[in-house]
Amino acid sequence: MTGPVARYLSLGAGVQSSTLLLLAIQGRIPSFDAAVFADTGWEPAAVYSHLRRLEELAATAGTPIVRVSAGNIRDDALNPQHRFASMPLFTLGPDGERGMARRQCTSEYKIRPIKTEVRRRLGYPYPARVPAGVFVQMAIGISVDEVQRARDADVAYMRNTFPLLDLGWRRGDCSAFLAEHGLADTPRSACLGCPYRSDLEWVKVRDNDPAGWSDAVAFDAAIRRGSARANAAGQPLRGRFFLHRQRIPLEQVQLRPQRGDEDEEQGCGPWTCPHPTAAAEFDAPPDRTPR
Repeated sequence: MTGPVARYLSLGAGVQSSTLLLLAIQGRIPSFDAAVFADTGWEPAAVYSHLRRLEELAATAGTPIVRVSAGNIRDDALNPQHRFASMPLFTLGPDGERGMARRQCTSEYKIRPIKTEVRRRLGYPYPARVPAGVFVQMAIGISVDEVQRARDADVAYMRNTFPLLDLGWRRGDCSAFLAEHGLADTPRSACLGCPYRSDLEWVKVRDNDPAGWSDAVAFDAAIRRGSARANAAGQPLRGRFFLHRQRIPLEQVQLRPQRGDEDEEQGCGPWTCPHPTAAAEFDAPPDRTPR
């Protein structure tokens, strides 16, 4: 095999990946055989609404948008019977120590289901070995101002490409392009309870999605003592856990958007999370039992 079996787009439904999809639909970059959206089951309403728009646009070009999922991250986190894929929650220790929990959620809920889908499409579902030289190209939405986030996939059967880097486009170019085509309100791609949200993003949720805000507030209260599974087993984690960096209940936070927050609204897509605290990514089937 000398070339890719197929060309896919890792679609987070944020600014950069939406730009790549639209460029492909218009024929300005090579088309994709499919765009793969990893659904955490707890995306903001704005993301699901935008995704439906993208599905309509992609259908005109014959590009399927495939939704894949490893479960509902919110429900799983609160289920004492489910293994907890750690979220990067802000922590406050018994003596006031401040820290963050380890991040496993991107690997578990975004990378893993995409790998499973790619293997299925190649005809080599886990644990079958993918033959050497058999691979797909996976386009990733990283712009020039985020070049430090660009990295290769950790498996040989996927080779990441970065069309926006080839074009020399920055995030601002992507935003302007989307605005020209009626998609100026493209949201940030991240689950509703992502601790990496800026105050500006939390304000948007609070003001534009009251149900989502209430859900996030309830979740924040529910995870105060950490893993539901550990608590149910009589092995509670030390300290308290919070969604907001102030380490107080979300509903009590005085949200103060800062100048520049808009520029820092980087999504949390597969292979592109801007925060380098992830646990090792892994190649596993969706029903893998915990080690």
